[in-house]
Amino acid sequence: MFENIVGNESAKKYLQKTIELGNASHSYMFVGKAGIGKKLIATEYAKNLMCLEGGKCRANSKNDTISNQKNNGGRGDKESSNMCDSCIKFIGGNNPDFVLIEPDGNQIKIKQMRDMQDKVLEKPIVSNRKIYVINDADKMTTEAQNSLLKTLEEPVGYVTIILIVENENMMLPTIKSRCISVKFNKLTADEIKEVHPNASDEIVEILDGSLKNVEAVIAREDDYKSVKKIVDEINKKTLPEVMNDAEVLYKDKENIKEYLEYMNILFFKNGMYDAVNYVEKTKQKITMNNNYEMSIDYLLMNAWKVSNKK
Repeated sequence: MFENIVGNESAKKYLQKTIELGNASHSYMFVGKAGIGKKLIATEYAKNLMCLEGGKCRANSKNDTISNQKNNGGRGDKESSNMCDSCIKFIGGNNPDFVLIEPDGNQIKIKQMRDMQDKVLEKPIVSNRKIYVINDADKMTTEAQNSLLKTLEEPVGYVTIILIVENENMMLPTIKSRCISVKFNKLTADEIKEVHPNASDEIVEILDGSLKNVEAVIAREDDYKSVKKIVDEINKKTLPEVMNDAEVLYKDKENIKEYLEYMNILFFKNGMYDAVNYVEKTKQKITMNNNYEMSIDYLLMNAWKVSNKK
């Protein structure tokens, strides 16, 4: 079922078992860092749950992935006759019983949940059940969460709702209590290299177990190396020298949050835990629109002080 998806074997085994035993829940919360495959696994799980043959038709076999089927979509009736109607439509991207809800801008709004409520009582059209996958569910407004709660409190037997969440602390306790939580782990270095065989060890370290924005990270590898040099040499130089070498932090405002996250990884790895606190405070300053250059000055000055106390 999930053979072509890298990582999170325990979560995949658990979900596959629910299909084999026919005891899928009406609501799940997939919890874990962004970029580790939660949405991909949720989509594959949905396809198998909706399969008219209980996940056993040709579309769900080891050698027939969704991407392969799309690439071979014009091969005729011989192939499609080995698949159920639900899977054929799912692979074609037009299964009416599968709904993916994404944020509208930076939020998932109450109207999106109300639209879902209007449809949730309608029976499946071509599948065994209806699946709603809410991506970035932790971006739901409080009003949207309260609206969703009404649906979770009165589950419909043929409906499964999957919430994809990075920060579960943003979810109402009443919603969390009504969902089965499935924990997802960061990808290992070997798993990242299985997906991107040419990724350097430095890139793997930067990614920190996630494939989020991997192409952008690879494209800016030299900039990340400059960030690493700042951290590696911060206790070997004077403060003016450190600031002078930190051009990438001062000039690339667009990607500063990613650089600060990488600095956190490096400081933590080097046991400079107080420096991690200053990185977090710098992130807050930038978010609150404090003077940008002064925020970077604040970070470098305090990180330099921490490094020279070691």
